[in-house]
Amino acid sequence: MKVIVGISDMKVSNNVKEELITYSLGSCIGVVIWDPAVKVGGLLHYMLPDSRLDKDRAQKKPFMFADTGIPALFKECYSLGAAKGRLIVKVVGGSQILDPTGFFSIGKRNYLILSKLFDKNHIKITAEDIGGSVNRTVSLEIGTGRVHLKVSGRGEFEL
Repeated sequence: MKVIVGISDMKVSNNVKEELITYSLGSCIGVVIWDPAVKVGGLLHYMLPDSRLDKDRAQKKPFMFADTGIPALFKECYSLGAAKGRLIVKVVGGSQILDPTGFFSIGKRNYLILSKLFDKNHIKITAEDIGGSVNRTVSLEIGTGRVHLKVSGRGEFEL
């Protein structure tokens, strides 16, 4: 059963029949985590790097921002039995779309804050597909841990 993760959204599951999927990752970033021992996984689709840009919005939509969404994703998976040392972590997105001059560099800034958070917390990225000027769709099968990626102009493959 497909569970859609919208923009500025997060879903976590331990239902082995579910597949978490998010569409249209441009400058946004999709963070996929999965613990193979307990078959717990989660998917976050965040838009912006820093919740300090809009504290009111961050309170209403914590998954919109990297600095509030990423910790929430990990904590929610831990609450279902996932363990940090077993996690497989995959990251996609961070494209430069609708910003041809690179003035805002949202995709790059989104990835930079993720990298800083992961370094600080000793989280290792297992696989990634970052940057460029393409849209991506990513999904996680909770039962198997398979991550499927569809990239405009490159087709579909397992990440």
